[in-house]
Amino acid sequence: MAADSEPESEVFEITDFTTASEWERFISKVEEVLNDWKLIGNSVGKPLEKGIFTSGTWEEKSDEISFADFKFSVTHHYLVQESTDKEAKDEVLEDVIPQPMQDLLCMNNDFPPRAHCLVRWYGLREFVVIAPAANNDAVLSESKCNLLLSSVSIALGNTGCQVPLFVQIHHKWRRMYVGECQGPGVRTDFEMVHLRKVPNQYTHLSGLLDIFKSKIGCPLTPLPPVNIAIRFTYVLQDWQQYFWPQQPPDIDALVGGEVGGLEFGKLPFGACEDPISELHLATTWPHLTEGIIVDNDVYSDLDPMQAPHWSVRVRKADNPQCLLGDFVTEFFKICRRKESTDEILGRSTFEEEGREIADITHALSKLTEPAPVPIHKLSVSNMVHTAKKKIRKHRGVEESPLNNDVLNTILLFLFPDAASEKPLDGTSSTDNSNPPLESEEYNLYNQFKSAPSDSLTYKLALCLCMINFYHGGLKGVAHLWQEFVLEMRFRWENNFLIPGLASGPPDLRCCLLHQKLQMLNCCIERKKARDEGRKTSPSDNVTNTYSGDAGKSGDQLGPDNLRETDKDKGEVGKSWDSWSDSEEEFFECLSDTEELKGNGQESGKKGGPKEMASLKPEGRLHQHGKLTLLHNGEPLYIPVTQEPAPMTEDLLEEQSEVLAKLGTSAEGAHLRARMQSACLLSDMESFKAANPGCFLEDFVRWYSPRDYIEEEVVDEKGNMVLKGELSARMKIPSNMWVEAWETAKPIPARRQRRLFDDTREAEKVLHYLAVQKPADLARHLLPCVIHAAVLKVKEEESLENISSVKKIIKQIISHSSKVLHFPNPEDKKLEEIIHQITNVEAIIARARSLKAKFGTEKCEQEEEKEDLERFVSCLLEQPEVLVVGAGRGHAGRIIHKLFVNAQRAATMTPAEEELKRMGPPEEKRQNLAADFPPPAGRELILRTAVPRPAPYSRALPQRMYSVLTKEDFRLAAVFLRRCFHVCWRRNNRMR
Repeated sequence: MAADSEPESEVFEITDFTTASEWERFISKVEEVLNDWKLIGNSVGKPLEKGIFTSGTWEEKSDEISFADFKFSVTHHYLVQESTDKEAKDEVLEDVIPQPMQDLLCMNNDFPPRAHCLVRWYGLREFVVIAPAANNDAVLSESKCNLLLSSVSIALGNTGCQVPLFVQIHHKWRRMYVGECQGPGVRTDFEMVHLRKVPNQYTHLSGLLDIFKSKIGCPLTPLPPVNIAIRFTYVLQDWQQYFWPQQPPDIDALVGGEVGGLEFGKLPFGACEDPISELHLATTWPHLTEGIIVDNDVYSDLDPMQAPHWSVRVRKADNPQCLLGDFVTEFFKICRRKESTDEILGRSTFEEEGREIADITHALSKLTEPAPVPIHKLSVSNMVHTAKKKIRKHRGVEESPLNNDVLNTILLFLFPDAASEKPLDGTSSTDNSNPPLESEEYNLYNQFKSAPSDSLTYKLALCLCMINFYHGGLKGVAHLWQEFVLEMRFRWENNFLIPGLASGPPDLRCCLLHQKLQMLNCCIERKKARDEGRKTSPSDNVTNTYSGDAGKSGDQLGPDNLRETDKDKGEVGKSWDSWSDSEEEFFECLSDTEELKGNGQESGKKGGPKEMASLKPEGRLHQHGKLTLLHNGEPLYIPVTQEPAPMTEDLLEEQSEVLAKLGTSAEGAHLRARMQSACLLSDMESFKAANPGCFLEDFVRWYSPRDYIEEEVVDEKGNMVLKGELSARMKIPSNMWVEAWETAKPIPARRQRRLFDDTREAEKVLHYLAVQKPADLARHLLPCVIHAAVLKVKEEESLENISSVKKIIKQIISHSSKVLHFPNPEDKKLEEIIHQITNVEAIIARARSLKAKFGTEKCEQEEEKEDLERFVSCLLEQPEVLVVGAGRGHAGRIIHKLFVNAQRAATMTPAEEELKRMGPPEEKRQNLAADFPPPAGRELILRTAVPRPAPYSRALPQRMYSVLTKEDFRLAAVFLRRCFHVCWRRNNRMR
């Protein structure tokens, strides 16, 4: 009754135990992941083939779950195999143990060289790992470990999953795992021990056998035989008897023309240190039983020379210093510098010269007299004198970044014509060793947008790269560039062609700096031809000063693309009446001014063809076949015309921007067409001068034959005659061609305003070169440096013939062509290319190191040499290589000798002691054991099948893996037993 008197509020304090706990939610999430990955039921797979763990493909899936606020990552690791038949999956027997448990006894994949640690320890083809998601998180307490194991056990039992499921415990660097696998009436426990200090009784086989037998707890007597697999690993670190074959550079020999491997124009190659740091020899006894072998703390039968299997792997040096990679990397660092050439070398040359000329006595004269144009500062003599004076004043000759010997050697390498006794006439502006258009090297510089390998730009890039690395660094680069610019101005002012550049207009497929140098060469060619023409041919009809343009015939030009290139390169923004009388124009007058006025311009202003017919023809190249003028029947002559103005890609871009700003209106389109027709007007004027009395129809018949239509018609007398007329587009009102023809005057090419003002363009190029900072220069030349590095790598690879390197080189070329072909590539992408080149250099250096150590060149028999080269190639490409014949094969004997020499050097044993090896067998065995150092790693795998837990139980596989190194000791064991209601028992124990 007392209870009835209590307040009703107590009724609502009932706890709802049906609500899921955090633990139950975690188990549900694990089950959900296993179901999503379809890891339910028995998985039947094919028997494991030998070496499949290394040669096969491993894949993994990942997901993330959480236990309360603690996040875990779930990862499924599995070996990709062909799926078995569906009928085989349906015929799964209830009493068959899961596939992972059957793999425990498989001996085909012991000690895989490259696999997950759980694969090496347990021999599994498929497993799931639950680990803390964050790297700094860890499951440390025993209660949490047991809680996770209980969760795994319940999830496996509820889903029927037969894939092993592991939980990572402790800190991740320890690689500690515990796990479980369940099957029909079978339970597998995966256990692990990790110690820093190894008990003495467990350092040999007999002690490990005692542990294994005690853990099995087999009720049978005698115990079934235990199968044993043993691997000892020996490490060779001492290469004193084999010097690294890389020759050190001889810097002092530079002046003599040779720098060891650093001759100007050639990049160095090779590693500065041995790229192979260690050789690991693994001696394996794959199939042993405990009654055959003896290994305890007193005696051991495990002689490495008697091991049936030998395998070798090499440990590569971490980031070895490579010459080619360092060269390119240091040059790339210049791209990030901000200093200008003047800031690096001192005050500006022109600024200092201006201050020296200034005088207080001229102060008043400046107020009354106009300031003179400082053109004298641009003369080569003045600039060279000022530059040398500045260097002497601020640094002294001996303190210059580059000494005279080095500088002269470089300049002679860049400008070989300066060393010849003949004057610098520049008759051959480029070498004859240019690769053909179809060659791979030609396509390479085209893809990289660099420069041909025999060009001046390419050589300049290599010289700057070497100067930056060996001679003065950034200051040396700035000094050489200053001298280079002075040389360019000297050649321009003295009409000396620049060597190492192909003739013709700038090649837009090359880098911009190469285009600028080609433009300067074009200016020198025009200026030289003009100056020679003044000296040799003062007459009016000069035909060899300008090359004839016979390509204006109808065989090469169509009506829709008439001299489009010329139109794109014409002068910009002038009216028709101002094409020939600009204040800034430069007339090339080869006759008196009165003759010019009387014969050309004044007569042209009279306008009529009849008046023009009486003019004296000028500027004729040659007669055009059988064509005659339509109105007077005179032969039609092809005139001497001006060459179109060459342009670099930056000028084309500027012109495109100007034309684009005109808009799309009719007026803008008309103005754009007139701006692009400077070359057309020039050709019309030349044609009028060469053919007095001509008409527009005559010009079109030569310039654009398809725009002159001829038809056969019947005349008044009934005869068939040809009648011609202009095409429809030529008859459009306000046609550009008609307007230009009416404006054109009969002026030969040599008296016209130059379409290409070589003086102005040359000064623009020289100014562009002078204001380049070292960083800008490095950006321009970096494609050439990468191009040279790739060619060097290809050259060195051809000597070694490494298949993997060939694939990497193709990848580098493909990647570089995508990155370098566009302006201003990202630094990150450039660093990736340089890193790839350095990796290839390291691989080739490793190949040479191994060949030197194994003495491939010393083999007398060709068959043995081929076997050794194949063995070395496999060492570079594979994680581990089997030694044919073990210690008795040719490679095995060389490896044995390497270890013997290393042991002799370590113990300082003289060579005479080797005679003791011919003693009795027992002493010989001890000496052979001394040929090798103590094993750096001892690995053992123990296997057997015993009934557990009762004698009448079915025999189940048991396995234990052991590894002993200098730093730690690890046991990874798998024990199977018959068990019913496994998950409920663990669950009850946890409660």
